[in-house]
Amino acid sequence: MIFKLEDVTVYFPYDNIYPEQYSYMLELKRALDAKGHCLLEMPTGTGKTIALLSLITSYVLSKPENPVKLIYCTRTVHEMEKTLAELKLLHNYQTRHLGPAAKILAIGLSSRKNLCVNSRVLAAENRDSVDAACRKRTASWVRALAAENPNIETCEFFENYEKAASAAVLPPGVYTLQDLRAFGKQQGWCPYFLARHMVQFANVVVYSYQYLLDPKVAGIISKEMQKESVVVFDEAHNIDNVCIEALSVSVRRQTLEGATRNLSRINQEIERFKATDAGRLRAEYNRLVEGLALRGNLPIADAWLSNPALPSDILKEAVPGNIRRAEHFLHVLRRLVQYLRGRLETENVEKEGPVSFVASITAHAGIDQKTLRFCYERLHSLMLTLEITDTDEFLHIQTICDFATLVGTYTRGFSIIIEPFDERMPHIPDPVLQLSCHDASLAVKPVFDRFQSVVITSGTLSPIDLYPRLLNFHPVVSRSFKMSLTRDCICPMVLTRGSDQLPVSTKFDMRSDPGVARNYGKLLVEMVSIVPDGIVCFFVSYSYMDEIIATWNDSGILKEIMQHKLVFIETQDVVETTLALDNYRKACDCGRGAVFFSVARGKVAEGIDFDRHYGRLVIMFGVPFQYTLSKILLARLEYLRDTFQIKEGDFLTFDALRQAAQCVGRVIRSKADYGMMIFADKRYSRHDKRSKLPGWILSHLRDAHLNLSTDMALHIAREVGNFY
Repeated sequence: MIFKLEDVTVYFPYDNIYPEQYSYMLELKRALDAKGHCLLEMPTGTGKTIALLSLITSYVLSKPENPVKLIYCTRTVHEMEKTLAELKLLHNYQTRHLGPAAKILAIGLSSRKNLCVNSRVLAAENRDSVDAACRKRTASWVRALAAENPNIETCEFFENYEKAASAAVLPPGVYTLQDLRAFGKQQGWCPYFLARHMVQFANVVVYSYQYLLDPKVAGIISKEMQKESVVVFDEAHNIDNVCIEALSVSVRRQTLEGATRNLSRINQEIERFKATDAGRLRAEYNRLVEGLALRGNLPIADAWLSNPALPSDILKEAVPGNIRRAEHFLHVLRRLVQYLRGRLETENVEKEGPVSFVASITAHAGIDQKTLRFCYERLHSLMLTLEITDTDEFLHIQTICDFATLVGTYTRGFSIIIEPFDERMPHIPDPVLQLSCHDASLAVKPVFDRFQSVVITSGTLSPIDLYPRLLNFHPVVSRSFKMSLTRDCICPMVLTRGSDQLPVSTKFDMRSDPGVARNYGKLLVEMVSIVPDGIVCFFVSYSYMDEIIATWNDSGILKEIMQHKLVFIETQDVVETTLALDNYRKACDCGRGAVFFSVARGKVAEGIDFDRHYGRLVIMFGVPFQYTLSKILLARLEYLRDTFQIKEGDFLTFDALRQAAQCVGRVIRSKADYGMMIFADKRYSRHDKRSKLPGWILSHLRDAHLNLSTDMALHIAREVGNFY
């Protein structure tokens, strides 16, 4: 359908539009007109992605004199592919009505592992190994040697891409990752480098959050993005955690051992170069003296990761004199590794700020703050000079230099926390030193400052007023939309007690109560006997899920469940979980029905849909609070309280409830869908907890469903089943 929204003609590829989609577009347009940032919460299953894509592409078409680029950030490759599929449908609709004027170039950008078409490179088992296998064939010095020695292996796809030079372009269209691979194979060009090159010319770019928020990646991929861009962070309910992870580093004993091995190998390479090509090390030294850390613009195949600090915080100074010579730099790194090894030999938990930690490094290892700050750049320069391609072997020393640069750059917003063991397993010594970022606004600030409009959107942003404080920005629009329904397609319930009237909760003092485990088990046994197709259960943590399943197995409850449905379990292994999901779907498809046990904050809770018959009921066992004795969490809570005046309890409840809403939202992916949601914990009946759930869930939560026992929930489930 085509309609006018104020002064914009919107091309929408479906015959009908929901009221909330129209309202969503209206608020989005206001933010674009104001050239400001916005927060928009829209219920899952109401066509948020297509509404967003339709409005922004139509907005650009209506203002050809002001070309705006759309940068669309997703969390997973699966979400990226879904977004590009929607965009392809929209693009076909627009070109049908407008002809060539609507032509755009839209591409998805992902890692080499997802875009490479060279079978020998893809044989490597993980992403870092694929990256290294690619560099071994595409680095400029490898290709220079291969020109003289035909026995040195290069990549034919990259060579063809380089030969094509300016002719290597993508024709207009919407390209999913699969389309890019197919096009690359057909032309004989490398799809990864082709996509990297075309990013600056594309009208729409879809990629991962890290490409904008992680300085190491953003410094290479996103530095050329123009200011007149609209940035969308989709499914952004956890954006603060992504920002914090991008600037946090963990160092363990294995890291230090690996770094020591890396330094020995680098030393061997330096000695080899001294014997065969001392001029190159001398040239690098002269470059550093002149203040040129890297050799200008590197060839695209040589660019490794960028600096881990934010661009605005990197001082444009010359590299300090004491680390200009390669062997002197190695001595500094050895002293740093030795110092960190000594700090890990502690029996008590230690916590300090970056300033006192750097003072301690200066006093004990003789390394000053400026030297620390330049560690990453210096390592990068040295590895290029030594022509090292197997970068996956050097991840440990890279981590140490990451740590050094961050701790040498930032004086606030971070803590260094050293723990001799995990409190949950105190008998296993596993010391870890963590540079933990507490301020999410640090990583996202450059994005807010640089781009004219940033859209943060998700199905679960409640309570929406906390995000501007967490991310330290001022949205011009902040709205939460309700779901307009012609029938009740979701039925949320709060279960507070079992059929024996004992309260159920995952509160710490009740967690090991056998009565709670028994009542949770009885609830599931009753539900599997009457709910058809798929049931998804979310637990508060992996350890709690293991404990409950073991209890159910011993008491025979698991056997009772399996008389009705097959049981599949999410594990921390991605391959195992993928296999379990595939088999779960097969069991639902063939009518056998199945139960999937999963974990809040796990992979399944974030990006997997249980639409239609794959999810007729979701049970959230407990309130998924973070582990509140975690030293890192406590340090972050203290920082949020002191800096942004966010109370500890408010943040913990907000975080737990957004995870719970994300879990239950997995089962409703369109208005034609339907399903039940059971919040199984007495704490959900409290108004201060419940009110933090998104409005689209609360609007369907009746007062009569707020304090149920297992028997009452079963009665309601039967009634709902008869209704459908």
